[in-house]
Amino acid sequence: MLLRKLLTLVPTVLLVSFLTYVLVDLLPGDAATLLAGNDPRQETIDAIREELNLNDPLPVRYVKWLGDVATGDFGRSFRTNQPVLEAIGERLPITLQIGLMALLFAIILSIPLGVISAYRANTAIDKTITTVSFGLLAIPNFVMALVLLYVFAVRFRIFPAVGWTRITEDLGENIKRSILPALSLSIGQLAVYTRLLRTDMIATLQEDFVSMAKAKGLPTWRILFTHALRPSSFSLLTIVGLQVGGLIGGAVIVEQFFALPGIGRMLFEAISQRDLVLVQGVVLFIGLTTVLANFAVDLVYSVLDPRIRRGSTRAA
Repeated sequence: MLLRKLLTLVPTVLLVSFLTYVLVDLLPGDAATLLAGNDPRQETIDAIREELNLNDPLPVRYVKWLGDVATGDFGRSFRTNQPVLEAIGERLPITLQIGLMALLFAIILSIPLGVISAYRANTAIDKTITTVSFGLLAIPNFVMALVLLYVFAVRFRIFPAVGWTRITEDLGENIKRSILPALSLSIGQLAVYTRLLRTDMIATLQEDFVSMAKAKGLPTWRILFTHALRPSSFSLLTIVGLQVGGLIGGAVIVEQFFALPGIGRMLFEAISQRDLVLVQGVVLFIGLTTVLANFAVDLVYSVLDPRIRRGSTRAA
């Protein structure tokens, strides 16, 4: 089963890589001239065209580029001459930490809220949670970042406003500087996860195995969190996998607000400076991350529900 799932990734990865590569060709004008920037000399433009194989047909260029990517060569930034993969590696821990903290906040808070909302469906508690969730969904990440900055950094001075401290330098300061950016990314996710879990949990609570658990006299908390939660979590897992790339995309704005030297801010600066090779590499990395996250979700499905694993085995 694992091998078959891995094989299904191949066409997806190839499609993502091709769409990423043609970004350069979709730009108006000549890509080499754009990359030359403030140095419009013809020899500079010719050198760029030669380095990026822009004189070759698109299919030939793509195959050459794909071969380089397969060996870990994503090219070099035209502004800093730093290898793209090295630049991503330097910024990745920051974005990864913020993203994982955002997911952790959203999941930890959404599970009890979704379960309580489903258990108390159509009561005042459920309606309150539903109303608040809809309100949070309407707030963009950057607006939430501004609100959190004003309240917790400017007004009450609980957390620092901007800047970053690495874990190796000061763990406590690192966590303090991570909380507001992570909350900015997690609030919207929290609302989505809560709504999804509530819907699935209401359906699960009507299943026969839940009625049998009640008949056995099991405690309510055990029925909800042991018996009903696991089969109700498939939609939640799906959306978590789909939104991994979205979290990095949201980090483009959030990292600007909090002056975090992560992948999102690097992508923003690369776009502003027309560093197309760096943009290409970062977009490809985000796309591959999203694909692999969804692959991981498929594997988790088979762990949570053995029926999926058995069905795959019979199909084989």
